[in-house]
Amino acid sequence: MSTATTTDTQSPAPHAADSHDLIRVHGARENNLKDVSIEIPKRRLTVFTGVSGSGKSSLVFSTIAAESQRLINETYSAFVQGFMPTLARPEVDVLEGLTTAIIVDQQRMGSDPRSTVGTATDANAMLRILFSRLGKPHIGSPQAFSFNVASISGAGAVTTERSGRTVKERRSFSITGGMCPRCEGRGSVSDIDLTQLYDDSKSLAEGAFTIPGWKSDSFWTVRVYAESGFVDPNKPIRKYTKREMQDFLYKEPTKVKIEGVNLTYEGLIPKIQKSFLSKDREAMQPHIRAFVDRAVTFTTCPECDGTRLTEAARSSKIAGISIADACAMQISDLAEWVGGLSEPSVAPLLGALRHTLDSFVEIGLGYLSLDRPSGTLSGGEAQRTKMIRHLGSSLTDVTYVFDEPTIGLHPHDIQRMNNLLLRLRDKGNTVLVVEHKPETIVIADHVVDLGPGAGTAGGTVCFEGSVEGLRASGTVTGHHFDDRAALKATVREPSGKLEIRGAKANNLRDVDVDVPLGVLVAITGVAGSGKSSLVHGSIPASEGVVAVDQAPIRGSRRSNPATYTGLLEPIRKAFAKANGVKPALFSANSEGACPTCNGAGVVYTDLGMMAGVATTCEECEGKRYQASVLEYHLGGRDISEVLAMSVLDAEEFFGTEAARTPAAHAILSRLADVGLGYLSLGQPLTTLSGGERQRLKLATHMAEKGGVYVLDEPTTGLHLADVEQLLGLLDRLVDSGKSVIVIEHHQAVMAHADWIIDLGPGAGHDGGRVVFQGTPADLVAARSTLTGEHLAAYIGA
Repeated sequence: MSTATTTDTQSPAPHAADSHDLIRVHGARENNLKDVSIEIPKRRLTVFTGVSGSGKSSLVFSTIAAESQRLINETYSAFVQGFMPTLARPEVDVLEGLTTAIIVDQQRMGSDPRSTVGTATDANAMLRILFSRLGKPHIGSPQAFSFNVASISGAGAVTTERSGRTVKERRSFSITGGMCPRCEGRGSVSDIDLTQLYDDSKSLAEGAFTIPGWKSDSFWTVRVYAESGFVDPNKPIRKYTKREMQDFLYKEPTKVKIEGVNLTYEGLIPKIQKSFLSKDREAMQPHIRAFVDRAVTFTTCPECDGTRLTEAARSSKIAGISIADACAMQISDLAEWVGGLSEPSVAPLLGALRHTLDSFVEIGLGYLSLDRPSGTLSGGEAQRTKMIRHLGSSLTDVTYVFDEPTIGLHPHDIQRMNNLLLRLRDKGNTVLVVEHKPETIVIADHVVDLGPGAGTAGGTVCFEGSVEGLRASGTVTGHHFDDRAALKATVREPSGKLEIRGAKANNLRDVDVDVPLGVLVAITGVAGSGKSSLVHGSIPASEGVVAVDQAPIRGSRRSNPATYTGLLEPIRKAFAKANGVKPALFSANSEGACPTCNGAGVVYTDLGMMAGVATTCEECEGKRYQASVLEYHLGGRDISEVLAMSVLDAEEFFGTEAARTPAAHAILSRLADVGLGYLSLGQPLTTLSGGERQRLKLATHMAEKGGVYVLDEPTTGLHLADVEQLLGLLDRLVDSGKSVIVIEHHQAVMAHADWIIDLGPGAGHDGGRVVFQGTPADLVAARSTLTGEHLAAYIGA
C-alpha cells in the first residue's frame, strides 16, 4: 500500500473559522449609551475606562454579557426556561462574535446566616466527605458533618399491595445531621429583651406593641393576638395570669379564625425569631436593624461554642483535628495541613481540596477562614471568592467579565491580581475588565475609554486603542492617567485624640493607638491586616460617630435619588403648600400615581418564559402622575418636570424666590458636593453605577449630625478625576471642624492625609499590629512598611 505525498509550497488559505476574532457591537443604546459601535479583540485583555457613570457597565455588563447569557438561556427547553430569570434583549442593533460570558461582579454573596466562605466555595463539601471517610471515630455520612442538616428520625406502619395481598410493615428511618440543636446551625443564640417588644403597662387594645411595622389594624400581627381568645386584649400585659403569659409568649402554632379568616396564632417569641432573626442583620432595612440591635442580644451558642456543629461531629478527628478546628483555621494554615495528609483511598478528593485552598492563598484571601460568614465579606473579597472556581478551569475561548477586580486591594496585592487576569487571557480567553486603577489599565492589550462626562454627558466612545495611545489622547482618563497626588507641604494639627486601648477584635493583637481628632486620618494596610476590625470594632458607635460602610444601597426601579435622600419629602410639602392640597398627591407611590401604570411610568407585560416587555404608559406618557396632579405648579413647574431636572438645575430652581425650599436646597447642595450634579432627580436607582451609588450614600450620611466621620474605602468605583473631587470634599469636612477617619488603599488619599495609621505587616494572624503611625512624609521617608514603599514609589520619592 502506498501513500501519496503532496509538495504544495503555497501557504494554505486561512480557515473560515479563524476569521471570527472580534466581538462587534453596533448601535448600543442601553441606559445612557449613544449608538455606541466598537470592535473588541478576542483572546485579549480589554480594559474599559471612563468617569463614574460614563456607560462602562452599560456596555460591558448590560449589553455584551447580558446578551451572551440570554442566548445561552434560549438553548434550553421552554420548560427549563420557565425556571430561569428572563432576560430582555439589550438595546443594540448588532452583536456579533459573542462567546459564553462568565460574570465576576461585586455583588455581595448570599447573606443567609448559615452561608459561610466554606459553603460558598465547595471547600466545606469536600471537607465533609474527607471527614466521613477518614475521621475517627466514624459517625456517619457527610451529612453528619453539615451544620445545615438536622438529625431527625421517624417510624410508622406502611401498607403495601403485593400479589393481591395487603402487607403491613413497620418502617423506620433516621438521618444523622451535624446541625447543633440549640442554635440550629447559626453559631449564636439570641436573647430577647421583652421591654423592647411591648409596654407592659398597656393593654393590646391600647397599643402595647412597640415593634416596627406592627399596626393595630393588621390581621397578621396585632389583631391575631388581640382577637385570638387566648389573652384578654383589654387587660394590661403585666396583669396577665401565668397561663395567659405562657400563651402570649410561647404558645405553639395554633389555627384561629378571625372575622372568617383562617390565621395561625403562635407565641410572640417564636414569631419574632421567625420574622426578624431568620434574616441576616446586614440585609435588614436600617430601622428594622436598629430595632433588632435594641431588642436582641446575640451570644455565642454555649452548646457548640460557636462551631454550629453537634458534639458527635466535633468528636470525629483526623490527625487530632476536627472539622470545626479545620474550618476555624486560617485558610493558608489549613492548606498546609491538608497538604500534609496522605491517603491513597481519597487521593482525588485531597487533590481537589488542595487546589481550592491554594487558590484562596494565590488570590490573596489566605487570611480568611472557612467558617467566616459570607455576608461579612467586603465587595472586593466576595468578588475574589467567586474568582476561585475559575482559576483552575480548563475552559477556553470564554469571555470573563470583571467589575473593578482591584477593589479592596492594597497596591502590594494589585500585581498578583494582574497576573491572574493575564493567566486567564493566556489560556485563550477574552477578558473584559471595567477598571479605574492605572496599575491595572497599564497591562491591557486594548483600551476603550467612555465619556466624556457622566450620565447624559457620557455614553460615547472617546478613545479606542493601546495604553500608550490613551496616555497621549486628550480624554479625561488620558489627562489624569499619570496624575500623582503630592504630599502636603503642611499637615493640620490635631484638636484632640480618640484613645483605643487593648483592641482584640478578630486578628488584632492587643492594639493600643491614639487616633488624632480634627484632622484627616488614613487607616492603611494590606487586605486582612485588621483595618476594619480596628475602626468598626474599637471606635464606639456613639451619637457623634457617622459610619459610612461599603454595603451597597438597595432600591427597586421605583426608587430614585429624590426618594433615597429624602429630597422628595420637602418637595412634596412645598407643592402641597403652594397649591393648598395634601402632600400625598405628589408621590408616584401614593395617591398621585397614574392609575394605569401605578406610578411606574411603564407598563410591564409578562410573556411567560419569554422576556417581559416594558412599554411607556400611554395614559401618563411616562410621567408617573395623574393628569390632574400635573395641573398643580410650583415656580412655574409641575412635579414631573421637577423630577426630570438635574441636581444642579434643581439646586438653582429651589434657590429662586418663586420656589425657595431651604430643606430641598440643602440636600441638593450635598449631592452637588459629591459630584452628582448631573444626575436627574427621578432616575431609577437600578440604573446608577457603583461609583454613583457610593457617592449618593455619602451625600445622605453627610446630613447626619456627628463630629467624627468614618468612611470605608470611599474611592470605590471612582475615576481618577472623581478622586480629586472626593479629596476636596474630605478637606471641606475637616475644615468645618469634623474629624474624618478613612480606611483606604488609594495612594492619592494616603498622600493627602494628615496622619496615617498603618496595620500589618501581613494579613490574618500575620497582621493585627500597628506597624507605623505618623505623617505621610514620615512614612515615605522611613519606607519601613509595604504601604510606605508603595506610597514612595507613587509620589516618585
